[in-house]
Amino acid sequence: MGETLLPKRLALPVFCSDPLSSVAYATEEILLILALGGTALLHLTWWVATAIVALLVVVVASYRQTCHAYPNGGGAYAVSADNLGRTAALTAASALLVDYVLTVAVSVVAGVAAITSAAPALADHAVLISVGFVLLLTIMNLRGVKESGRAFAVPTYGFVLGIYLMFVFAAVRLLAGHSIRAESAHLPIHATGSYAGLALVLLAMRAFASGCTALTGVEAISNGVPAFKKPKSHNAATTLAVMGGLSITMFLGITVLALTYHVHVASSPTELGLPTGTSEPTALAQIARASFGDVHILFYYVQAFTAGILILAANTAFNGFPLLASLLAKDRYLPRQLHTRGDRLVFSNGIILLALAAIGLIVAFKANVSAIIQLYIIGVFVSFTLSQAGMVKHWNKELAQTTEPGRRLHMHRSRVINTVGATFTGIVLVIVLITKFLHGAWIVTIAMPLLFFLMKAIHRHYQSVATELSVPDDARAEPPSRNHAIVLVSTIHAPTLRAIGYAKSIRPDTIEAVTVSVEPDETEDLRRAWEAHSFDVPLVVLDSPYREMTRPTLEYIRTRRRESPRDVVTVFIPEYVLGRWWGQLLHNQSALRLKARLHFTPGVMVTSVPYQLDTARRRSNENHLGN
Repeated sequence: MGETLLPKRLALPVFCSDPLSSVAYATEEILLILALGGTALLHLTWWVATAIVALLVVVVASYRQTCHAYPNGGGAYAVSADNLGRTAALTAASALLVDYVLTVAVSVVAGVAAITSAAPALADHAVLISVGFVLLLTIMNLRGVKESGRAFAVPTYGFVLGIYLMFVFAAVRLLAGHSIRAESAHLPIHATGSYAGLALVLLAMRAFASGCTALTGVEAISNGVPAFKKPKSHNAATTLAVMGGLSITMFLGITVLALTYHVHVASSPTELGLPTGTSEPTALAQIARASFGDVHILFYYVQAFTAGILILAANTAFNGFPLLASLLAKDRYLPRQLHTRGDRLVFSNGIILLALAAIGLIVAFKANVSAIIQLYIIGVFVSFTLSQAGMVKHWNKELAQTTEPGRRLHMHRSRVINTVGATFTGIVLVIVLITKFLHGAWIVTIAMPLLFFLMKAIHRHYQSVATELSVPDDARAEPPSRNHAIVLVSTIHAPTLRAIGYAKSIRPDTIEAVTVSVEPDETEDLRRAWEAHSFDVPLVVLDSPYREMTRPTLEYIRTRRRESPRDVVTVFIPEYVLGRWWGQLLHNQSALRLKARLHFTPGVMVTSVPYQLDTARRRSNENHLGN
């Protein structure tokens, strides 16, 4: 585990690819909403962007306090559980789990949109390409955290370099007096209605809510503090500050250039007067093409790395979702399998579950980023608000236990920061719910409670099972009154002989062999062969007029149990083992069905007696030599 800890240069791409990549589409989402009121309302982009930057500063500062206060990982679930109780913690967890799935879907689909902006011929295959990238990310994350960090470093740093290079080109050309216009600047934007008064306020709030996608993934670092090299909290807080600085400057730069170049976007190309079926370039693609002018190679460079970081931004969720699912599984709110690490020290089951959920979402929404993004960020701000409220209570508890003036001053400052953070994110949550509810966010408001109650039900199940399995301190293991052995036979062969021999070795009180008569001639042949071998074990033949094997066997075993309820019946099932998996599909199916039914029969013990055929022995020897 120690060898997988991350230095800051690798932690940045691992945990920050989501918030860094969000700047690629955050400005476009603002323009997209304001375009509903026509070009006259695009000037509001300045105010909306300024509010988002202020919010980003507050959230980054708030989570820096969390990194220091929770060096073992201070995500919304851990902070809420520690300070606000289990109900708040599960609310935060359900919000985050839904949001992580949406992060993968939105990031990958947005990345594919960047690819299709440079290569429009691929637009018809967006769903297939998106699913392929999710599978690729899954494989990379299953390789391990440190290996994935190295793989993701190149696209992340390449994207940041490309954006700042674009800013340099734009500044030089604008200062030189060039008149730069986006390719969509001449296209008209038709207002969908008249916006004034309250309607204008609601439209601006909706644009603000859409632009807040720039904040997604900020809390990932506070979740992943344990993955940093020592000093963990300091390195995590520093990485968070660097991420905040990069995100703010890139977001502002892209927004300034979008307004300077008069970038026009709409929910569909026809709203810009383009022919039906035309693939409209993204806002960032238009800005890059206009900024670099004739230097086409740099345009394709930015598009390639934009696609790369957007697709790899899903890595934030691939780190956060499995870790959160593991914590929930440890607390018995999710299946225990999600708590298990694989041989690469990653939570393999959580990674696979996240991939399947994201693929389902991509296919359901046909890789349409505008449709999926309407579901986005509600979970983000639910977790933000609960986490920051939990931090306020955390500082209250710490202040009550601390008398040192210097530490108290620091705690007071941290509490103020987290109070401002909780207030701001709470207000934004209300705005997001109001403005996005009818545009698809209602799906999330249903999914989150369903997940909440599912986790509650799983927890009740585990508690119920634990209660039934518990024993008092003075409990002792009591043997059954008697043990009756039943060997199931269908014919006399080597597995049958082994099963009879093993049944005798446990010295049961009684032993008998049981067969079901399906073909009278075969049953008679078995009787004669049984008497000829003199097994010293009585053979019981059960009639089955409907040629069924499982039901007569179960009825006979239950009859033995009813005769002596304090006794146990041990059923021995001979099976032969082949070396290839497909060979197993051709044999032992009746035994599998019978064992499944016997497991639900009280007082019955089921013992499989395997007999390895030559193919299985050879396979075992090959595996032994290989190891």
